[in-house]
Amino acid sequence: MRFVLGYGLNDIAHMVQVAQAAEAAGFDSFTIGDSLFYPKHTDSVYPYREGDRSFLENIAFLDPVAAIAAMVTVTRTIRFYPGVLKLPCRHPILTAKQFSSLAVMSDNRVLLGVGISPWKEDLAYLGVDWDHRGKVMDECLAVIRGVLKGGYFGFDGEFYKFGEIKMNPIPSKPIPILVGGHSDAALRRAVRRGDGWMHGGGPNEDLDDLLDRLDKVRKAEGAENKPFEIHVISLDAYSVDGVKKLEDRGVTDVI
Repeated sequence: MRFVLGYGLNDIAHMVQVAQAAEAAGFDSFTIGDSLFYPKHTDSVYPYREGDRSFLENIAFLDPVAAIAAMVTVTRTIRFYPGVLKLPCRHPILTAKQFSSLAVMSDNRVLLGVGISPWKEDLAYLGVDWDHRGKVMDECLAVIRGVLKGGYFGFDGEFYKFGEIKMNPIPSKPIPILVGGHSDAALRRAVRRGDGWMHGGGPNEDLDDLLDRLDKVRKAEGAENKPFEIHVISLDAYSVDGVKKLEDRGVTDVI
């Protein structure tokens, strides 16, 4: 079992020092959130805290790429990833370049955690159609995978089209992609297009159901024996017996 420090909504002024302390304490990874802006008005329902989003209004979020760049330069072993980067809001070629650079800088200590924002405004204000967000997400992942293989790569999708390009540098190892989300579509996307799945939190009984559903998807896709990271948030992680229980469910990392 690996252990991840989730920095959550803490003071950004201390993030770099906490990353160093986490590494010294033996944490394997460090994850931070992503928020582009806070919409003053929205019809979207926040999926956590019974829909109340007001606590987020005055929270400061650093851009994950900038924050990770600052932290990888003062650490040596700990891994970093956004939990999660709102991928459809960003062009996939730019995202590939940013995370390729981070991976090269850090000697492959970066993962790419991705998801779809619960705010329609995150997508709409950046020119992405909310109703096609899943298809946009799938194309983003295909583009990132393609350009980071090395060599020339072109793409002719519904939302992204470009001629053959070659990115340099690319990391010496593939960047693991973790897909977040609790919907059936998110679980399928994690198995089909990702290297792992990220849990968004909630009661333990909900986690048990999510892990059952994830197991079913992996079996249905013939991927139950494929290397696959499972990162979860659980109070079981605070006891030895609880960690063993999570390990028995296939969990690889606890946040």
